[in-house]
Amino acid sequence: MSLFRILEGAGIALSQLRANKVRAALTILGIAIGVTVVIAMASAITGINQSVAAELETLGPKTFFVQRYFQGGLNISDGSEESQPWRKNPALKVEEALALRDLPAVRSVVWREESSGPVSYGSTVLGSTNVIGFSPDWIFSVGGTMVSGRSYTQMEEASAAYVVVISEKLSEDLFGELDPVGRRIKIYGQPFTVIGLYADGASLFNSPSPIAVVPHATFRKVVSDYDPRWLMFAVRPTEKATLEEAQDQVTVALRSLRGLRPSQENNFALVSQDKLMETFSKITSSFFLAMLVLSSVGLMVGGVGVVAIMMISVTERTREIGVRKALGATRREIMFQFLVEAATLTLVGGAVGILLGSGLAWVIRTLTPVPAAVPLWSVVVAIVASIVTGVCFGMYPASKASRLDPVEALRYE
Repeated sequence: MSLFRILEGAGIALSQLRANKVRAALTILGIAIGVTVVIAMASAITGINQSVAAELETLGPKTFFVQRYFQGGLNISDGSEESQPWRKNPALKVEEALALRDLPAVRSVVWREESSGPVSYGSTVLGSTNVIGFSPDWIFSVGGTMVSGRSYTQMEEASAAYVVVISEKLSEDLFGELDPVGRRIKIYGQPFTVIGLYADGASLFNSPSPIAVVPHATFRKVVSDYDPRWLMFAVRPTEKATLEEAQDQVTVALRSLRGLRPSQENNFALVSQDKLMETFSKITSSFFLAMLVLSSVGLMVGGVGVVAIMMISVTERTREIGVRKALGATRREIMFQFLVEAATLTLVGGAVGILLGSGLAWVIRTLTPVPAAVPLWSVVVAIVASIVTGVCFGMYPASKASRLDPVEALRYE
């Protein structure tokens, strides 16, 4: 019986949509906008999180990072030491990375610094290219493949050779379809020989910006505006060692090298992939929460539309309500019918929003590197939110309809 009343109420609501297209469209539009935002944002964030997780996996599941300081989330700084706690920590040094390589649980350690500067080839000049100084075995530690050519050697690192490995994006921007290996480009005005083309590495190489990787010693020789305080290490444990064992050994070694007493806290940070992913998820969740608040405005607009259209419906159907009451319909049955109608109106808006949001996710996936994917939970949330909005905002019109006096209602013209 309840299912029949639900279907009956839904049918009446759909007929009201057809009869009052403009009013219904305005109601549906508000709900649809709110749901579209939720679906599109959830799709984009899900795709980004999955992409970042996959890219971190290319580093090796046990690879972790050593940094001067790490604090997850969004930070606001006013320039004071209280808002910039990293000032208290000394910068990492290459000598420390070399010492970590000798630990039993450590398979490799690479270090890196980066800056942004001009890279050119002939008449083609890129004013702001990401230039990274890596230690020689960076490919082994960060993952990825060489498309052509090779990476630089320990000898080229020691001699600060002017050689460079470039990303596919940089090759495309500088050379088009030409093979870049063996050609000479200028980085910060200095001539470099391209010895390799790199692809499919960690997230830094999937950036839309072109990237040039040079020996770390060459980086410090050529780049004048880098900040040595932000040197960082990537540590890869041995196959037999666990992540915890490697981190414990690195911690003990660095504390010993820095002369820290047992009572003193670490003045460096070890950051695992899980911690990076957790921090990244917190940031994206914050953005999603903000968009969720904004999308609620659309639901509120749709809810006001529900009140308006349902109040008009109650007025237009006053005699019908009187007849139904005269035939024995209870207040609960009248109220239930109008709530079903209100929920159906918002559910239609939610369905439209889901379709629009899914379409927007497809556009994002097609036109951008973000692999947007509509998560099932966002569809469920959209449907539930639509129905709840209809029920909440339809409560007043439904209550008013249920309280109509049957005699007065029958006399209504």
